[in-house]
Amino acid sequence: MALAHDVSARAAAASSPSVAILGAGVAGICTAIKLKEKGFTNFTIYEKASEIGGTWRDNTYPGCSCDVPLHMYQFSFDMRPEWTKKFVFAQDIKAYLESVVDKYGLRGHIVFNTEIDEARFDEQSGVWTLKSGSRSFEANVLAAGTGQLHRPIWPNIPGRESFKGDHWHSAQWNHAVSLKGKRVAVIGNGASAIQFVPEVAKEAASVTIFQRSASWVLPRPQREFYGWEKAIYKALPWTMKIQRWKIYWFGELLFRAFHTSGDKMKQMALDEMNLYVTDPVKKQKLTPDYEPGCKRVLFANDWWPAMGMEHVDVVTEGVEAINETGIHTQDGKQRDFDIIVYGTGFDTTHFLGPMAMKGLAGRDLKDAWATGAEAHHGMTVSGFPNFFMLYGPNTNLGHNSIIFMIECQANYIAQCVEKLKSDNLLYMDVKPEAQRASNEAVQADNANSVFASGCTSWYKTESGKVTNNWANYTFKYWWRTRRPDFAEFNLRARTASSQGAGAGAGAKVAAAE
Repeated sequence: MALAHDVSARAAAASSPSVAILGAGVAGICTAIKLKEKGFTNFTIYEKASEIGGTWRDNTYPGCSCDVPLHMYQFSFDMRPEWTKKFVFAQDIKAYLESVVDKYGLRGHIVFNTEIDEARFDEQSGVWTLKSGSRSFEANVLAAGTGQLHRPIWPNIPGRESFKGDHWHSAQWNHAVSLKGKRVAVIGNGASAIQFVPEVAKEAASVTIFQRSASWVLPRPQREFYGWEKAIYKALPWTMKIQRWKIYWFGELLFRAFHTSGDKMKQMALDEMNLYVTDPVKKQKLTPDYEPGCKRVLFANDWWPAMGMEHVDVVTEGVEAINETGIHTQDGKQRDFDIIVYGTGFDTTHFLGPMAMKGLAGRDLKDAWATGAEAHHGMTVSGFPNFFMLYGPNTNLGHNSIIFMIECQANYIAQCVEKLKSDNLLYMDVKPEAQRASNEAVQADNANSVFASGCTSWYKTESGKVTNNWANYTFKYWWRTRRPDFAEFNLRARTASSQGAGAGAGAKVAAAE
């Protein structure tokens, strides 16, 4: 049973602004910890599911793991010495996040099974009113840690629902169905498929991948930590920081690959493919026709061995329709299957998903983002006061750890909440010219990167605008966000009337089972 907070959101804003955090994944957890570090405990985390973990809760497909070395994929302020591998599985990260939530006393702040459908700002009181079904909540500050990779995309293929066999999306894996001896179709071959296809191939009688475009796949330097390494990490925790910085700066060097020739990266991927795949037709199908980085570069050790297996096939003809027994392709062929798995990714460019957002004077966020999402430093949007995003527009990375970016954002947000309290502000709203300048700089970086080259990817809208990626060094993002420039915001002071009516301290939360 979630702890019920029933402190009025219109009682004590001047003493401590209330904060509503959306999502109990990496971003939401980090934000809550940074708020507590500054002495703010008046926050509530609204989580749509019954558990914490975000993408590491939702994705349980076979082989699901992180392709960032673990020393860069844990919080810099809470590094653990007991990890056993350089790259860890989803369940390991989920367990780590569970322990962090307990260590920092966050569980009592979480309201589970509560997905926010609508958020509306009242400029007179400085209060965000949030709605979840028939329930409503209030807070002075809204921080959305809903991420980019949690709304599965189902392909718009005629007859998809007519298939009589088992079928599911990789993010909703059906573990109750045995793969042993089954004919399995996989639609898509992105980051998730790269990990689960080799596992499926171990059991299935056949695996057929329906591929729209090939992926650049590089070997992942996985290894077990030696006992003496773990002993040193435990005895001298600062040595984990050294390892973290080594990985960080290697990632920054990798960034250059997105601005220079990717020939070395291409050759490394092709050399790995040639070790395992001998069929020239299959090789041709699996060789990308775009520069590395235009789509996400993938890292795996078992992908190419799986592609060399005789019972694993790759089909590049487009899918025309799905019927009761299988898949009909545009070349007129019918292939029958027992199971279809959709590795078709996520809705990444519609940030905040279906949630309705209304800001000053009823301004609709969907209208503000009619030509593609954008935000000042990926966090604030003009006309939507006291609203912050984590892992928002143009903050995804192709070369380093999103944990680094999230920590930058959580620190920034905590400083803004501190400003609201110290200056007794009703609200702060980023100036349109500041947002415009920020977005123009981001888009200029993207225009000069491989992200904006000829391929289609989940980094872009249908019109071709890159809305997801940060195409620069992450230390530059840290520098720009290390301290908020409050001259870039319109700051509205709290008046006597708003003090009385006003934007309250405690998020008013209904009890939730």
